[in-house]
Amino acid sequence: MIEEISLNNQSGSEARLKPKKSKSLSLGELLAGKNLMVVLGIVLIMSLGVFSGWLLAKTRSSSKQPLQTELAEGQRPQKGEEFGLQDKESFPDHVIGEVAEGGINGEGTHHLLREGGPSQTVFLFSSVLDLESFVGRKVEIWGETFSAEKAGWLMDVGKLKLLD
Repeated sequence: MIEEISLNNQSGSEARLKPKKSKSLSLGELLAGKNLMVVLGIVLIMSLGVFSGWLLAKTRSSSKQPLQTELAEGQRPQKGEEFGLQDKESFPDHVIGEVAEGGINGEGTHHLLREGGPSQTVFLFSSVLDLESFVGRKVEIWGETFSAEKAGWLMDVGKLKLLD
């Protein structure tokens, strides 16, 4: 319901205010003149946003592509070869040693023998690689450290490079 409002000013005369009716624009009016530029600008900005999001998603996912995760049956990995994911950001921890079989009390599938004796052992598992192919080999590993109950150091191996 629209009401008229009466106001008395200082001179004693009465002023009446009527609210303006809002005018709805038809599609033709919306696409005419300045409105056309606004609509085109909004469409352009939205298109650029969608394109840039697609482009960013594509470039970020390509950095996480695996190098190589499995060896063919009977194939022996060569010195200098790299295996796993290229994405070092997801696997920030780094260690060098010789891969050996076995974890400790259910933590890890393998362990890494390092200089300094048993206190320097890293227990390993991998969500990316089959570590069995690297048993007895000296490797450089990138991974992510996890808390453990029995193992002093438990690591998820994400990338591995053969050193021998």
